[in-house]
Amino acid sequence: MHKPHMLCNAGNRCVNLLTDMSQNAKEDMMKTSACTRDSFLGGRVLIAQPREGFRAGMDSVLLAASVSPGSERILELGAGVGAAACCVMKNLPAGEMVLVEKQSEVLELASFNLQRNGFSKRAMTICLDVTVRGSEREAAGLKTDHFSSVIANPPFFDTASGTPSPDTGRATARQMGADQLELWVRTAAASASPGGETIFIHLASALPNLLAAFANRFGAITVLPIVPRPDGIASRVLVRGIKGSRAPLKLLSPLVLHTQDGRRFNTKTDRIFRGESALLW
Repeated sequence: MHKPHMLCNAGNRCVNLLTDMSQNAKEDMMKTSACTRDSFLGGRVLIAQPREGFRAGMDSVLLAASVSPGSERILELGAGVGAAACCVMKNLPAGEMVLVEKQSEVLELASFNLQRNGFSKRAMTICLDVTVRGSEREAAGLKTDHFSSVIANPPFFDTASGTPSPDTGRATARQMGADQLELWVRTAAASASPGGETIFIHLASALPNLLAAFANRFGAITVLPIVPRPDGIASRVLVRGIKGSRAPLKLLSPLVLHTQDGRRFNTKTDRIFRGESALLW
Protein backbone atom coordinates (compact mmCIF):
# COMPACT_ATOMS: atom_id res chain seq x y z
CA MET A 1 0.00 0.00 0.00
CA HIS A 2 1.24 3.43 -0.93
CA LYS A 3 1.66 5.41 2.29
CA PRO A 4 1.08 9.18 2.02
CA HIS A 5 3.93 11.28 3.32
CA MET A 6 3.95 14.49 1.26
CA LEU A 7 1.67 17.51 1.48
CA CYS A 8 1.38 20.91 -0.17
CA ASN A 9 3.31 23.82 1.25
CA ALA A 10 2.82 27.56 0.81
CA GLY A 11 4.89 27.46 -2.37
CA ASN A 12 2.33 25.13 -4.00
CA ARG A 13 4.89 22.32 -4.08
CA CYS A 14 5.08 19.21 -1.97
CA VAL A 15 7.45 18.68 0.90
CA ASN A 16 8.60 15.57 2.68
CA LEU A 17 7.05 14.97 6.08
CA LEU A 18 7.98 12.47 8.74
CA THR A 19 6.25 9.19 8.04
CA ASP A 20 5.10 8.96 11.66
CA MET A 21 3.35 12.35 11.58
CA SER A 22 -0.16 12.00 12.98
CA GLN A 23 -3.21 12.30 10.78
CA ASN A 24 -4.28 15.40 12.74
CA ALA A 25 -0.95 17.04 11.99
CA LYS A 26 -1.37 16.26 8.32
CA GLU A 27 -4.87 17.73 8.42
CA ASP A 28 -3.43 20.92 9.90
CA MET A 29 -0.93 21.13 7.05
CA MET A 30 -3.77 20.96 4.52
CA LYS A 31 -5.20 24.20 5.92
CA THR A 32 -2.40 26.25 4.36
CA SER A 33 -3.37 28.80 1.74
CA ALA A 34 -1.91 26.64 -1.05
CA CYS A 35 -4.57 23.94 -0.66
CA THR A 36 -8.31 23.79 -0.37
CA ARG A 37 -10.53 21.09 1.09
CA ASP A 38 -13.52 20.59 -1.16
CA SER A 39 -16.59 18.48 -0.53
CA PHE A 40 -18.02 16.02 -3.04
CA LEU A 41 -21.15 13.86 -2.96
CA GLY A 42 -22.97 16.16 -0.59
CA GLY A 43 -20.04 16.32 1.84
CA ARG A 44 -19.52 12.55 2.11
CA VAL A 45 -16.13 12.88 0.40
CA LEU A 46 -13.56 15.56 1.25
CA ILE A 47 -10.75 16.24 -1.21
CA ALA A 48 -7.62 18.28 -0.58
CA GLN A 49 -6.28 19.82 -3.77
CA PRO A 50 -3.99 22.68 -4.78
CA ARG A 51 -5.69 26.06 -4.89
CA GLU A 52 -3.87 26.86 -8.14
CA GLY A 53 -3.65 24.69 -11.24
CA PHE A 54 -5.98 21.93 -12.39
CA ARG A 55 -8.82 21.26 -9.95
CA ALA A 56 -11.20 18.31 -9.81
CA GLY A 57 -14.89 19.11 -10.09
CA MET A 58 -18.08 17.97 -11.80
CA ASP A 59 -16.32 15.83 -14.39
CA SER A 60 -14.79 13.70 -11.63
CA VAL A 61 -18.20 13.09 -10.05
CA LEU A 62 -19.85 12.23 -13.37
CA LEU A 63 -17.03 9.85 -14.25
CA ALA A 64 -17.33 8.12 -10.88
CA ALA A 65 -21.11 7.87 -11.16
CA SER A 66 -20.82 6.27 -14.59
CA VAL A 67 -19.11 3.11 -13.29
CA SER A 68 -21.35 0.05 -13.36
CA PRO A 69 -22.80 -0.63 -9.88
CA GLY A 70 -21.50 -4.21 -9.78
CA SER A 71 -17.91 -3.38 -10.64
CA GLU A 72 -15.36 -4.56 -8.06
CA ARG A 73 -11.92 -3.98 -9.64
CA ILE A 74 -11.56 -0.43 -10.93
CA LEU A 75 -8.57 1.31 -12.50
CA GLU A 76 -8.29 5.06 -12.92
CA LEU A 77 -5.77 6.37 -15.42
CA GLY A 78 -4.46 9.86 -14.73
CA ALA A 79 -6.04 9.87 -11.28
CA GLY A 80 -4.82 13.30 -10.17
CA VAL A 81 -5.62 14.03 -6.52
CA GLY A 82 -7.99 11.05 -6.36
CA ALA A 83 -11.34 12.85 -6.44
CA ALA A 84 -13.00 10.48 -8.90
CA ALA A 85 -11.48 7.44 -7.19
CA CYS A 86 -12.77 8.50 -3.79
CA CYS A 87 -16.23 9.09 -5.24
CA VAL A 88 -16.17 5.65 -6.89
CA MET A 89 -15.30 3.95 -3.62
CA LYS A 90 -17.95 5.88 -1.72
CA ASN A 91 -20.50 4.82 -4.35
CA LEU A 92 -19.27 1.20 -4.45
CA PRO A 93 -18.50 -0.10 -0.93
CA ALA A 94 -17.17 -3.39 -2.33
CA GLY A 95 -14.99 -1.77 -4.98
CA GLU A 96 -11.19 -1.88 -4.96
CA MET A 97 -9.17 0.63 -6.95
CA VAL A 98 -5.79 1.21 -8.50
CA LEU A 99 -4.88 4.83 -9.21
CA VAL A 100 -2.26 5.59 -11.86
CA GLU A 101 -0.74 9.08 -12.01
CA LYS A 102 2.64 10.20 -13.38
CA GLN A 103 3.15 13.27 -11.16
CA SER A 104 4.56 11.95 -7.89
CA GLU A 105 3.59 15.00 -5.83
CA VAL A 106 0.00 14.81 -7.07
CA LEU A 107 -0.08 11.09 -6.35
CA GLU A 108 1.05 11.72 -2.78
CA LEU A 109 -1.87 14.08 -2.37
CA ALA A 110 -4.17 11.40 -3.79
CA SER A 111 -2.81 8.99 -1.18
CA PHE A 112 -3.60 11.53 1.52
CA ASN A 113 -7.15 11.86 0.21
CA LEU A 114 -7.60 8.10 0.15
CA GLN A 115 -6.48 7.90 3.75
CA ARG A 116 -8.52 10.92 4.82
CA ASN A 117 -11.70 9.35 3.43
CA GLY A 118 -11.03 5.88 4.81
CA PHE A 119 -10.25 4.14 1.52
CA SER A 120 -6.57 3.24 1.93
CA LYS A 121 -7.31 -0.44 2.56
CA ARG A 122 -9.22 -0.71 -0.71
CA ALA A 123 -6.87 1.25 -2.95
CA MET A 124 -3.29 1.38 -4.15
CA THR A 125 -1.40 3.93 -6.22
CA ILE A 126 1.13 3.52 -9.04
CA CYS A 127 3.37 6.36 -10.22
CA LEU A 128 3.44 5.77 -13.96
CA ASP A 129 3.01 7.53 -17.29
CA VAL A 130 -0.17 6.13 -18.85
CA THR A 131 1.39 6.16 -22.33
CA VAL A 132 4.38 3.85 -21.69
CA ARG A 133 4.78 0.44 -23.26
CA GLY A 134 3.14 -2.66 -21.87
CA SER A 135 6.39 -4.05 -20.47
CA GLU A 136 6.89 -0.88 -18.43
CA ARG A 137 3.32 -1.00 -17.16
CA GLU A 138 3.74 -4.59 -16.06
CA ALA A 139 7.06 -3.80 -14.37
CA ALA A 140 5.31 -1.06 -12.41
CA GLY A 141 2.65 -3.50 -11.21
CA LEU A 142 -0.24 -2.56 -13.51
CA LYS A 143 -2.03 -5.79 -14.37
CA THR A 144 -3.22 -6.76 -17.84
CA ASP A 145 -6.74 -8.11 -18.58
CA HIS A 146 -7.67 -7.54 -14.94
CA PHE A 147 -10.06 -4.65 -14.27
CA SER A 148 -13.83 -4.80 -14.55
CA SER A 149 -13.88 -1.01 -15.06
CA VAL A 150 -11.23 1.39 -16.36
CA ILE A 151 -11.98 5.10 -16.11
CA ALA A 152 -10.15 8.20 -17.27
CA ASN A 153 -10.50 11.97 -17.44
CA PRO A 154 -7.54 12.61 -19.75
CA PRO A 155 -5.96 16.00 -20.49
CA PHE A 156 -8.37 17.91 -22.67
CA PHE A 157 -6.33 20.24 -24.84
CA ASP A 158 -3.86 19.56 -27.61
CA THR A 159 -0.49 21.13 -26.85
CA ALA A 160 -0.35 22.36 -30.44
CA SER A 161 -3.59 24.34 -30.10
CA GLY A 162 -2.49 26.99 -27.63
CA THR A 163 0.04 28.26 -25.13
CA PRO A 164 0.68 25.81 -22.27
CA SER A 165 -0.12 26.97 -18.75
CA PRO A 166 2.89 28.39 -16.87
CA ASP A 167 1.84 26.14 -13.97
CA THR A 168 3.56 22.83 -14.72
CA GLY A 169 0.98 20.73 -12.86
CA ARG A 170 -1.91 22.40 -14.62
CA ALA A 171 -0.26 22.07 -18.03
CA THR A 172 0.40 18.36 -17.45
CA ALA A 173 -3.15 17.75 -16.28
CA ARG A 174 -4.84 19.75 -19.04
CA GLN A 175 -2.69 19.40 -22.14
CA MET A 176 -1.17 16.61 -24.20
CA GLY A 177 -0.22 15.92 -27.79
CA ALA A 178 -2.80 14.89 -30.36
CA ASP A 179 -1.43 11.33 -30.54
CA GLN A 180 -1.59 10.74 -26.80
CA LEU A 181 -5.32 10.00 -26.54
CA GLU A 182 -4.84 6.87 -28.65
CA LEU A 183 -2.17 5.70 -26.19
CA TRP A 184 -4.46 6.28 -23.21
CA VAL A 185 -7.16 4.15 -24.83
CA ARG A 186 -4.55 1.50 -25.67
CA THR A 187 -3.55 1.23 -22.03
CA ALA A 188 -7.17 1.13 -20.92
CA ALA A 189 -7.95 -1.69 -23.36
CA ALA A 190 -4.94 -3.71 -22.24
CA SER A 191 -5.87 -3.29 -18.58
CA ALA A 192 -9.58 -4.14 -18.85
CA SER A 193 -10.71 -7.72 -18.30
CA PRO A 194 -12.65 -9.54 -21.04
CA GLY A 195 -16.16 -8.12 -20.87
CA GLY A 196 -14.90 -5.19 -18.80
CA GLU A 197 -15.87 -1.60 -19.44
CA THR A 198 -13.70 1.40 -20.26
CA ILE A 199 -15.17 4.86 -19.68
CA PHE A 200 -13.67 8.21 -20.71
CA ILE A 201 -15.03 11.70 -20.11
CA HIS A 202 -13.80 14.32 -22.53
CA LEU A 203 -14.66 17.45 -24.47
CA ALA A 204 -17.42 16.95 -27.01
CA SER A 205 -15.03 18.20 -29.71
CA ALA A 206 -12.78 15.20 -29.00
CA LEU A 207 -15.53 12.69 -29.87
CA PRO A 208 -14.19 11.83 -33.36
CA ASN A 209 -10.76 10.95 -31.93
CA LEU A 210 -12.31 9.04 -29.04
CA LEU A 211 -14.56 7.00 -31.31
CA ALA A 212 -11.66 6.17 -33.62
CA ALA A 213 -9.56 4.95 -30.69
CA PHE A 214 -12.43 3.02 -29.08
CA ALA A 215 -13.64 1.40 -32.30
CA ASN A 216 -10.31 -0.37 -32.75
CA ARG A 217 -10.56 -2.04 -29.35
CA PHE A 218 -14.13 -2.17 -28.02
CA GLY A 219 -17.69 -2.99 -28.95
CA ALA A 220 -21.00 -1.88 -27.47
CA ILE A 221 -19.69 1.69 -27.58
CA THR A 222 -22.10 4.04 -25.85
CA VAL A 223 -21.95 7.82 -26.17
CA LEU A 224 -23.65 10.07 -23.63
CA PRO A 225 -23.57 13.79 -24.51
CA ILE A 226 -23.55 16.17 -21.54
CA VAL A 227 -25.24 19.55 -21.98
CA PRO A 228 -25.25 22.44 -19.50
CA ARG A 229 -28.97 23.17 -19.84
CA PRO A 230 -31.98 22.15 -21.96
CA ASP A 231 -31.55 22.98 -25.67
CA GLY A 232 -27.84 23.61 -25.06
CA ILE A 233 -24.88 22.33 -27.03
CA ALA A 234 -22.95 19.39 -25.58
CA SER A 235 -19.77 20.48 -23.81
CA ARG A 236 -18.67 17.02 -22.64
CA VAL A 237 -19.18 13.40 -23.63
CA LEU A 238 -18.97 10.18 -21.69
CA VAL A 239 -17.88 7.28 -23.89
CA ARG A 240 -18.01 3.66 -22.75
CA GLY A 241 -16.79 0.56 -24.55
CA ILE A 242 -16.93 -3.14 -23.65
CA LYS A 243 -13.86 -5.27 -24.27
CA GLY A 244 -14.63 -8.21 -26.53
CA SER A 245 -18.16 -7.10 -27.42
CA ARG A 246 -19.39 -6.87 -31.00
CA ALA A 247 -22.57 -4.94 -30.21
CA PRO A 248 -23.21 -1.79 -32.26
CA LEU A 249 -22.70 1.79 -31.13
CA LYS A 250 -25.45 3.59 -29.21
CA LEU A 251 -25.91 7.36 -29.06
CA LEU A 252 -28.00 8.28 -26.02
CA SER A 253 -30.17 11.29 -25.30
CA PRO A 254 -28.15 14.04 -23.60
CA LEU A 255 -27.65 14.26 -19.86
CA VAL A 256 -28.85 17.75 -18.93
CA LEU A 257 -27.04 19.23 -15.94
CA HIS A 258 -28.98 22.40 -15.06
CA THR A 259 -32.46 23.81 -15.19
CA GLN A 260 -33.32 26.20 -18.02
CA ASP A 261 -32.21 29.28 -16.07
CA GLY A 262 -28.86 27.64 -15.33
CA ARG A 263 -29.03 28.49 -11.64
CA ARG A 264 -29.32 25.00 -10.19
CA PHE A 265 -28.95 21.34 -11.08
CA ASN A 266 -32.06 19.52 -12.21
CA THR A 267 -33.45 16.78 -9.99
CA LYS A 268 -31.64 13.89 -11.72
CA THR A 269 -28.17 15.44 -11.75
CA ASP A 270 -28.58 16.89 -8.27
CA ARG A 271 -29.06 13.35 -6.94
CA ILE A 272 -25.93 12.22 -8.81
CA PHE A 273 -23.81 15.05 -7.43
CA ARG A 274 -25.07 14.35 -3.92
CA GLY A 275 -24.14 10.68 -4.25
CA GLU A 276 -27.75 9.56 -3.94
CA SER A 277 -27.99 8.04 -7.41
CA ALA A 278 -25.73 6.39 -9.96
CA LEU A 279 -25.64 7.42 -13.59
CA LEU A 280 -27.58 4.63 -15.27
CA TRP A 281 -26.76 4.53 -18.97
